[in-house]
Amino acid sequence: MIESMNSLSLNLTQLAASIEHTLLKPDATGPQIEGLCSEAREYHFRGVCVNGSWVRNARLLLEGTGIRVVSVAGFPLGAQSCSVKCYETESAIEDGAQEIDFVLHVGRLKQGDDLYVGREIRDVVKAAHGRPLKVILEACMLNQEEKIRACRLAVESGAQFVKTSTGFGAGGATVADVRLMRETVGPGFGVKAAGGISDLKTALAMIEAGATRLGTSAGVAIIKGE
Repeated sequence: MIESMNSLSLNLTQLAASIEHTLLKPDATGPQIEGLCSEAREYHFRGVCVNGSWVRNARLLLEGTGIRVVSVAGFPLGAQSCSVKCYETESAIEDGAQEIDFVLHVGRLKQGDDLYVGREIRDVVKAAHGRPLKVILEACMLNQEEKIRACRLAVESGAQFVKTSTGFGAGGATVADVRLMRETVGPGFGVKAAGGISDLKTALAMIEAGATRLGTSAGVAIIKGE
């Protein structure tokens, strides 16, 4: 069971422990990854989220800190084949990733191919070898019914989280989407809000709506109350 967090009683330590400090830009450099990990250590974030090629670097930089290394698969479009997503997942884990965020096949979901989507989630869960798997919905591309179906498929297929967005789509996390996702998956399932969370007020609103994790590149500003 994942404990719910009420923004009214949330302190900064608890808030930091919900943040996955994120750098997924295609032009990210080694020194920037080092800076990301340094900030994660300083502010005691729950984890860092990086592209697969930087997982080994982040793992070495965070060794012994308890800060988790999160990586991505099928990112950011989700239109890759399932075998590619599984390979990305296995490769990231081999390099030291402890959690995987993967983008489901939005097109298959929208055409009603739930069999494909469910099978894909199950295959990536298997490739993750017991590591927590977050299913990115890219909610800005989905209608209400599609968001609900995606959440139910994630729960039924063995994932541990649903996640709002890649941060690369036309829209990011919204309070309404987080609330819908929480209502659909129930109290014991993870919900990660990501995309456009850049200040303390927004972060607290996401947690109040039901998010248990926040993916953001603005973790430092959030903790500082900016």
